[in-house]
Formats: sequence, C-alpha cells, structure tokens
Amino acid sequence: MPLPLLALPPVAPVSVAAIPVAAAPAQPAAELTSPSADGFLPYTPPTSSLLDDGGIGGSVETFDPAGRAELIAARIPRFWRGSYRPFERGAASRPVQLQLDSVVPDGQMVVLRGRLQIAGAETAFMGNLNAKSDQLDLIPLTDNLALGLEPGGAFQGLQGLSLSGWGAPRFVSPGGRLQLVPGPAPAPPASSGGVIRGLW
Repeated sequence: MPLPLLALPPVAPVSVAAIPVAAAPAQPAAELTSPSADGFLPYTPPTSSLLDDGGIGGSVETFDPAGRAELIAARIPRFWRGSYRPFERGAASRPVQLQLDSVVPDGQMVVLRGRLQIAGAETAFMGNLNAKSDQLDLIPLTDNLALGLEPGGAFQGLQGLSLSGWGAPRFVSPGGRLQLVPGPAPAPPASSGGVIRGLW
C-alpha cells in the first residue's frame, strides 16, 4: 500500500539581492602583512614599476655578443708582450711575445690563431675568446718542452688575453701565470749582407 504524500505549503521566491550581507570588519595594515597561523604571507601582485623598469616584464637581454665579437675581431691588438711565471718555488719570470695572425668572429666567439714565444722558444697556438664573458682558451700546438709547457695543456682565463693561467695536463704540474699587455710590433731583423748588384 503506497504511503500518502504530505502536502507542503508553497514557498515564495526570494531575491539574492534582498539577502543582507554583513560587511567584513576592517583589518589594520599590520595584520595584512603579518603571517597567518600556518606561517604563509598573503600574495601581493607586483607593482607597475617592477613591470616597467626591467623587472618581471622587462626585456631579458639587450647585449649583442655576436656584434661585440665582430668589434673585438676588428679592434684587438695583433701584438702582445708580457711575462709567464711558473708557480714552482723559485721559478723566474720569463718574457713572452704573442702575435695574432688570424682573428675571425664566429657567432659570439672569436677564433684566434697565432704564435707564442716564451723565453725565445716559439710555438703556434689556437684559441677561442668568448665575446660575452671574456673567457679565453688558448692551446699551444707544440711538443717543445723548452717552453716549460707540456702538450695537452691550455691557458685559460676570464680577462681576455690580459691575464690567464696555465692548466697542465697532469696534476703534478703546478701550472703558471701568463700576463700580457698590448705592445708594438717586433722590429724586423736587420739585414747582415750588403747590396748585391748585377753584372750588367
């Protein structure tokens, strides 16, 4: 036997705007920035000054390393002079001459080729100069141990050609310090013979 349905009185519709809303109590400024019970601060969006003055919305990078590489290749001095001093105790400083025969920009890198002379012993070298960070890697292409540089090592630095350190291929070698400044081109060797004249 089905149960009888209860008749309920009709309910009048109520407008949402008619429901009173209690205003939130005003909080002092100190409470707005103080951490809550769980230790977290409320999120505050960045101000417009951060967005406009190189902050979150500013440009990431305006430096052009490829353009600087071309500028370095055009303006870098081709002749350098200085000294190389091994880190061994009592080692004397040796005079150094460096000549750049080829300087070619390649992206943000500058590819270097030339000759390095240490205490009269000469070797060819190849290297790279990073136009963005001034990092230098200079590799002597020699088997001449008179230079005091073992094959497989390289000069590395973060100040271009001005200052670098020798990284030997073995841990037992203490390395050394190469310091250079731009210098004048070496004078050509003087001619030792007289003028040769023809017979006719």
